[in-house]
Amino acid sequence: MKRILVTGGGGFLGSHLCERLLNEGNEVICMDNFFTGSRKNIHHLLDHKDFELFRHDVTFPTYLEVDEIYNLACPASPVHYQFDPVQTTKTSVLGAINMLGLAKRLRIKILQASTSEVYGDPEIHPQPESYRGNVNPIGPRACYDEGKRAAETLFFDYHRQHKVNIKVMRIFNTYGPRMNPNDGRVVSNFIVQALKGDPITIYGDGSQTRSFCYVDDLIEGMYRLMNSRDGFTGPVNIGNPGEFTMVQLAEQIIALTGSKSELVFRPLPQDDPLQRKPVITLAKEELGWEPKVVLEEGLKKTIAYFESIL
Repeated sequence: MKRILVTGGGGFLGSHLCERLLNEGNEVICMDNFFTGSRKNIHHLLDHKDFELFRHDVTFPTYLEVDEIYNLACPASPVHYQFDPVQTTKTSVLGAINMLGLAKRLRIKILQASTSEVYGDPEIHPQPESYRGNVNPIGPRACYDEGKRAAETLFFDYHRQHKVNIKVMRIFNTYGPRMNPNDGRVVSNFIVQALKGDPITIYGDGSQTRSFCYVDDLIEGMYRLMNSRDGFTGPVNIGNPGEFTMVQLAEQIIALTGSKSELVFRPLPQDDPLQRKPVITLAKEELGWEPKVVLEEGLKKTIAYFESIL
């Protein structure tokens, strides 16, 4: 049994990770300030004998005694990370410094939940880990994009300078139960609009693409990365290489919900990537990982969740 700290454990991904770690027989400390996370996501875990909730902001130091750290704390949808962009950057940078400092003191492994947003609006398609990205450092998305890039820098500098055992994963679009219905992400937006019979809002002409990974697949990749061989730091892409246009996604959700919603088109936001697709060769080779859940199957589970909460 390990004692594991999950920052951002009350969030969409964090709550699924806490659940997985408990099922593996570990003690879990869930740290969250609930800026975007929700107690509802972890309500079913509160009575678990090996689960502990610690309400704390990762931008302030903490002095826990743990065996591993998963650093997931950060708003991850444009609506949330652009609400307070200064705090978003602080969460990525100060959060990384504080958690790396804790890992250094305890001499333990730490995993950073980075993002495909480090690639920006990519000029190389699909995106391998070697691609350095095309990010606008002064745009409205930069608080998240550059915050996560700076966090990766800190992780590798702590690794080189202080020999901290790091693992860095770049998460591509992930969906599934416990997504926030108001977080502005495309899957949750489309499902909520379809279930309500509202027009489905597509930004741009709908030809821009994304690759969607079901949450169970993502958490499996994260778990395998943390438990991968010593010396393998990443960064490693974790995502589903299946690629869909926004119109294809909307049409599939309409079909699965039986909705009468129509598509409406709005201008594309500044710096919104036109395409996003991971190269997952490294994950296959090093982690023996690839996604198992196809989009239709994952959407059915996600739609069922939103039907239960709306």
